[in-house]
Amino acid sequence: MKRFYWKAWLRQNFLTKDVDNDYVAEVSTVGRTLRNSDIAQEVVKEGSEVKYETVFDIVERTDRIRREKLQEGCSVQTGICHLSPRITGNWIGASTAFDPEKHKSTLDITPTAEMRSALAEVGVEVLGIREGGAYIGLVTDVTTGLVDGTITPNGQILIAGEKIKVEPSTGAGGVGVFVTDGKDTHQIGPLAVNHPKEIISVVPPLSKGTYQLYILTRYTSGGDSLLNEPRRIEYATPLVVTE
Repeated sequence: MKRFYWKAWLRQNFLTKDVDNDYVAEVSTVGRTLRNSDIAQEVVKEGSEVKYETVFDIVERTDRIRREKLQEGCSVQTGICHLSPRITGNWIGASTAFDPEKHKSTLDITPTAEMRSALAEVGVEVLGIREGGAYIGLVTDVTTGLVDGTITPNGQILIAGEKIKVEPSTGAGGVGVFVTDGKDTHQIGPLAVNHPKEIISVVPPLSKGTYQLYILTRYTSGGDSLLNEPRRIEYATPLVVTE
């Protein structure tokens, strides 16, 4: 018997728009995103004699050192995954220089044997097809064409989903498309396309890091009326700026 269970909704597969009845499973993680501060709290709860502030400082320093070592071209092995530097794109000729328009610095992330064993203890409870709700199904980096979660600062992204149109379209009332790294929040815009199923927007000049994308909107499909309060729609996949 499985010890853990992931709850998952079936959503339309936006990579195969012309295929009927094609769905992908999306694990429900809304409200369950843990950050370093939460991890530090969990360590203390387990009975650590080290104070929270010290644990949090160690976790933050560990992340920083790993980032710097990856920047130096090192591989990093943790108890959860192996991270390896990788460069995408093709070189025409041995003397071709690195071109940010064609090449991208990124990472390969592979679960460790311990993590794979842990995942074997996870079962999945399918909650059914999520009909009629507002959600973000896929984010595409228009600059690179990638849908792996990487985004390009000052480029554009295409957000596909259901009932995601930003209303009021003027942005009044604090609505809009946002990304946050847990410390700072940036509004994405202007919106080149603002439709119920599709938004195309300009990415601000973000620094390297991992971000969560969410939309605040009062849009509803019920005629000309608006929701009394903005609805928050989160994208489950983290977005990463690598350069």
